[in-house]
Amino acid sequence: MKRFRKVYLEISNICNLNCSFCPKTRRKPKIMEREEFSYLIEKLRPWTDYLYFHIMGEPLCHPNVEEFLSLAGNAGFKVIITTNGTLLEEGGERLLEADGLHKINISLHAFEANDMTMPFDKYLEGCFSFGRQAEGKKIVVYRLWNGGGADRQNGYIKKCIEEYFPGIWKREPRGMVIGNKVFLEYGDKFDWPDLSATDTGKKVSCYGLRDQIGVLCDGTVVPCCLDHDGDIPLGNLFEEDMEDILNSKRARDIYDGFMSGEGREELCRRCGFAKMRFGK
Repeated sequence: MKRFRKVYLEISNICNLNCSFCPKTRRKPKIMEREEFSYLIEKLRPWTDYLYFHIMGEPLCHPNVEEFLSLAGNAGFKVIITTNGTLLEEGGERLLEADGLHKINISLHAFEANDMTMPFDKYLEGCFSFGRQAEGKKIVVYRLWNGGGADRQNGYIKKCIEEYFPGIWKREPRGMVIGNKVFLEYGDKFDWPDLSATDTGKKVSCYGLRDQIGVLCDGTVVPCCLDHDGDIPLGNLFEEDMEDILNSKRARDIYDGFMSGEGREELCRRCGFAKMRFGK
């Protein structure tokens, strides 16, 4: 059993949209090079079987994403991609041929972007046509994580999905099974962790460093997938081994804190997701 259920490996922090729910990043724009990616997956291989090509950025914007999928697959990883869906129409068929791709999450709430150049119906058509092509081959999860936010279009989106995936849908705790390996998932809008947000107190629960960890595109290791600015750098995989990073005093303190339900970092005490998911 490997230490982490999943590792978030950010192959790029560059995105083609400007969505209202996204916190963006102050970090310098970067696209991971092939040599960097190959080096990092070798370092990550003992720690997880599942790689998520995401923290910030749109992974399908990366010019080598298909090659990265192949390299990761050959290294024994199952890869999960989270995408805004705008590039599926032109590159979706090639994605389905990638052995390394295990699952793709499509954030349908990307319609909130104020710079989407394609018509809304064309965007939805590309997302749902991809799902039909992928049905039974790859896991596809359509996400509407905008409950209580800009969710005015959700009813129309659901109506469109029903045209592509007719039949009886099966209810699950977080959404619906709408096809063979195809899911519709609901969630409430949440506030990303931010050092300028209100400190909600030390009582914090989180999966960070317990079942997941993040690696930014410059090799910086962070405790979880929501540390979009690298505010809690634990070390750098281009300079250190993961074991040494995880055994550092800061990493051990964070882990011990979460195990006892305590957030010992300021950022963790200012995380809207942790408050929403675990604070009830």
